[in-house]
Amino acid sequence: MGVKGLQYFMERCCPESCVTVNLREMARQHVYKTTDNSSSCPTLVVDGMACLCHWYLCKDWVCGGQWKEYMSILRSWVETFTSAGIRLVFFFDGMVEEKKRPVWVKRRRRVNGEISKIFRYIKLHGEQPGKDLFSLPSGLATFTRFALRSLGQDVFCSVQEADYEIACYARRHGCMGILGQDSDFVIFNSAPYLSVAKLHLDRLTTVLYDREILCRAIGLNVSQLPLLACLLGNDVVPEECMQAIRNNAMAAYRKSYDAAHSGAPQGQMVFAVSQFVSSLWGTEEEEMGLIPLTLKLPVAERKLLEKGICSYLLAAPDVPQQDATPPFTSTFEKYVSPEILKACREKHVSAEGFMVYNVLCEGVIECSNSLEDEEDHELLPQAVVFKSSRQHIYGLLLLNKHDDSTAEPPAIREWIVYPGNPLNEPDMVPAVPICIPCEQPSLDLMWFTSGPDVSALRLMSFFSIFDCQEFAELHGVIEDFLLAALCLVTYIVLQVPSLCSEDVDAYLSQAVCLRLRSLQELQHIKLPFLCSRAVQLGSLYVRGLSYMLGANCASGCPLPNAALMPWQSFDGQLFHSKYLLAHSRTEQAVLLDKHPSSLALFLQLREKHLEVCKKRNRVLQSQSKVNVLGQSHRPQYRDGRTAGGDNWRERGDTSFGGWRRETGQRGGGNSRAKLQERPAHRGRGGDQHSHPRFLPPSVDEGAQNTSSRPEHTLSRWRPSRGRY
Repeated sequence: MGVKGLQYFMERCCPESCVTVNLREMARQHVYKTTDNSSSCPTLVVDGMACLCHWYLCKDWVCGGQWKEYMSILRSWVETFTSAGIRLVFFFDGMVEEKKRPVWVKRRRRVNGEISKIFRYIKLHGEQPGKDLFSLPSGLATFTRFALRSLGQDVFCSVQEADYEIACYARRHGCMGILGQDSDFVIFNSAPYLSVAKLHLDRLTTVLYDREILCRAIGLNVSQLPLLACLLGNDVVPEECMQAIRNNAMAAYRKSYDAAHSGAPQGQMVFAVSQFVSSLWGTEEEEMGLIPLTLKLPVAERKLLEKGICSYLLAAPDVPQQDATPPFTSTFEKYVSPEILKACREKHVSAEGFMVYNVLCEGVIECSNSLEDEEDHELLPQAVVFKSSRQHIYGLLLLNKHDDSTAEPPAIREWIVYPGNPLNEPDMVPAVPICIPCEQPSLDLMWFTSGPDVSALRLMSFFSIFDCQEFAELHGVIEDFLLAALCLVTYIVLQVPSLCSEDVDAYLSQAVCLRLRSLQELQHIKLPFLCSRAVQLGSLYVRGLSYMLGANCASGCPLPNAALMPWQSFDGQLFHSKYLLAHSRTEQAVLLDKHPSSLALFLQLREKHLEVCKKRNRVLQSQSKVNVLGQSHRPQYRDGRTAGGDNWRERGDTSFGGWRRETGQRGGGNSRAKLQERPAHRGRGGDQHSHPRFLPPSVDEGAQNTSSRPEHTLSRWRPSRGRY
């Protein structure tokens, strides 16, 4: 969020502080000025989280992401800077600090409202909404870290506030600038702050927000900027906390200036608070404190203000990096060895791991918004679907044979966004041991030793997390990314009773076909309409890949992390096209692009999938979920019940597949959704459903090799607008 109104003020009321710069020339000048280190490459520190919406330029975003195209965009972006002689260092948020939890929750609730509008729009119009409802694909930040590492870039994941670590790194290493979109970088006394929103990649120009010019315009020293930021409002000091001070400052300012030279009220506010801050300091002794003695505040507000100011104070450039971060402690030190804690921290910082550090060292995980339709009565939220796998990850990490302690580790605090969860408090989720033939394996054994037996143990542990131990025997038989896709699809089917055979065909066929599709072919896929259910299933798959990544890291990486990246096994447009074809009862040969080897591979994967489902008493039904108008179709049982049961989000005293809503206290208290224990899936009976006849939709996939791609003869079919 940055400082309330500061960037607006610099752009509108102090335009001289916004300087257009050429990054190539800036890099040359930086090398010239640093003569003692002229041999080093000029470095730009990039705030990865701020860049995501500027990197994801793919046309499709609602179907789950066009990941191959996204990788191409990242590669081109990096090469542009590299060819200009600029080294890039990327930072990503590794955790949410508790002092910023309220802000995080507020944003998540706001995005939930936007996602509801997205699904209402899809169901009304059958197409992707405009830019005003744009939402990044699930897991984009997580997978971008690994994407940039695969491109040979230096990537770091924060262990505290990412903005602070970025500013510290840039100051310590004498970097040429910080590329981001957060006015906090104006306040930090670090490298120059450069705007990614105003970056023109073709000519490598952007806007530099100059703090020195700003200070001259508002009459402050650079050292006084932190107090100004906190009084205006930021992520640490909420805007409303200092409202009285700002009101008094504005009243005094307006008395001094009959015709305020700043114009707009936002500009007047910055001038007014700056004038107030300037008036607070008197003697040099008073300037030594964080807050001048002349600023009278209640104890609680003074402490909050001090905390906010301290968040901007950087370690000296000569302080080693390990001394600039808080002392390393862990909630679970007695459950794992010091070597494990050290290793998981190192992997976290270097962006090689996922989930493990947050579990072992913080005891908390976060998961932001996913594209989930809160009005869908069949599909479970991803938080529910993947709860079992998360619990097994916790069990693998915390219930291993490290010492003789028999004490159960505390539950993990989960801040996961899902429909019905007001995020007033975390869900407390206990660890559950994995089920393997031998005893619970030791992390030290799986992480630090090698050999055939250990490799087999890693594989078995990984697949046990998803209750798919049988797939371990396929390792080396099929490609790793297909093995991961098979495991993930099977797990989802075991957890979600409403999934049908057509859904499985869509998932597996697109994973198989993606190998042979070029980037250009994927970009030319055109969908006749969008189905809201397919949108949620696409998001569910990608979110599942992130949990597989966490399971892989916890298991000692039996699979290469590269095999778990979405660009290996998923494309949103391709999946959506296969979903529509599968649910229109298209022949398998057509579904597999009339490619014999793809069809053979698909049938092999499907057979293995069905074998595991049969062992778990999970019987897949054939159910069409798309009708002629593109709406989700809810088939009925013979007794009139709809597939998937009653509205599981509205019931307060029964459960659906382990999901339950618990009502709040009497007197109108807020109800909140709790993630309950899931019983083992026992399958689902019932008669075969009957379906209305309908015209199968076509999927015009653009210019393709007609010798290996099916011809779609129903391109004349177009749904009427507004009837979905």
